[in-house]
Amino acid sequence: MTNIQELSERNLEIFKKLVEAYIETGDPIGSVSLAQRLNINLSPSTIRSVMAELVDNGLLYSPHISSGRVPTTKGLKFFLDGLLEIGDVSKSDRDKIDSIAAGSANRIDDILSEAIESLSGLSNCAGLVFAPKTDVPFKHIEFIGLSPDRVLVILVTDDGVVENRIIETPQGWTISVLNEASNYLNKQLVGMRFNEITKEIEREKKLLDKELDSLSSSFVRAGIAVWTGIQEKEKLIIRGHSKLLDDVQEIEKLEKIKELFDALEKKKGLIKLLNMAKKAEGVRIFLGSENELFSNTGCSAIISPYINSKGQIIGAVGVIGPSHINYAKIVPMVDYTARTVSHFLQSRISKLRKT
Repeated sequence: MTNIQELSERNLEIFKKLVEAYIETGDPIGSVSLAQRLNINLSPSTIRSVMAELVDNGLLYSPHISSGRVPTTKGLKFFLDGLLEIGDVSKSDRDKIDSIAAGSANRIDDILSEAIESLSGLSNCAGLVFAPKTDVPFKHIEFIGLSPDRVLVILVTDDGVVENRIIETPQGWTISVLNEASNYLNKQLVGMRFNEITKEIEREKKLLDKELDSLSSSFVRAGIAVWTGIQEKEKLIIRGHSKLLDDVQEIEKLEKIKELFDALEKKKGLIKLLNMAKKAEGVRIFLGSENELFSNTGCSAIISPYINSKGQIIGAVGVIGPSHINYAKIVPMVDYTARTVSHFLQSRISKLRKT
């Protein structure tokens, strides 16, 4: 069974109503309760006969003896691909998501963290945001003194991402030392990528020590060290882990969820997941056994990529929830959040170019 046309109108109606009931309740659906939901007048025995056919077609199964039916991964995919009626993001939800960008500071980490907090709360699922390591050209660096032994490093990449880091420093620096170090980096390294910068600094090591005093030179190296840490680090933010446990009643499934937590923290499978999301236009749904990360956990993921000012995919936001997640509501919510993050990144680089 591969397409809707192969199901009769009656069987399709029964299948659609059963999956909708399963998504609503999370429980196996029996013939009696299903009969009450149908727009056609059928007896429970007739419905049971149709359900048996759907089981033979691989679209339904019974999780327990003498229980109702639930969709298989194949059946759920069949429903999502052809029968799901996507809703709109409510005005109140849009306002909550929009407020993230309006209230965020310059750090990309801040908006990503706030976006996923909001998405987790609105969807009642675990929220996930992933930003892979990038090799974005360097645009600007600035050192700002905070105390005798602490300096704020502000780094701006070519795609508009602003990163702030506080570093411990030797005492004795002056404003002129900080300016000299930032001027050197901005003059020598602007437009270079991380790999190019490390090679350039190694090549110009003797010249660096000759042009700058030891204190200024140490700040140059500190700035490059901060840049190195940012470029090499893959950011993974997960919020609302506990929401995945709300639906778990079996010990065996609880152990699988714990394994999922461990895999997420170690980023196992996430690179592959992101690469798969990149190949899709807009929102991508990953169902349980379709992806090794969620196999046997009873979970699904809804993920959408976000882009920078150049239209390049640089990360993804999404949710992880039970297989009976409210797809009609959450798919557009994830999509709207991803577009909000993208708009935030694009507007920031536009502002930077005007300054």
